[in-house]
Amino acid sequence: MLNKLIALFKARSFFHLVKVFIVFGLAGSFSVILSEPILKFIKLDQIITFYPLYIFVKLILIFPLYQITLFGFALVFGEYNYFKKFFAKFFNYFKLR
Repeated sequence: MLNKLIALFKARSFFHLVKVFIVFGLAGSFSVILSEPILKFIKLDQIITFYPLYIFVKLILIFPLYQITLFGFALVFGEYNYFKKFFAKFFNYFKLR
């Protein structure tokens, strides 16, 4: 099963896979933590009182924030080359055609 995960994530070894998971986990957690002060600063909870819409807007904010934190943690952990494809996919998504 671990070999399938290593192949799926195109990791070089088990320890590289663990490192990739750590980067994903830290980036995701940090982006959620960073979103709260940003939302409080712009007072989004006062602007949007309908909770499902508030959650939707929060997710829209977290998505680009996640990409930025993923980039930062990839640099810190020395995995920028591995995560290049994720950055390219994200930026191509918003590219005008």
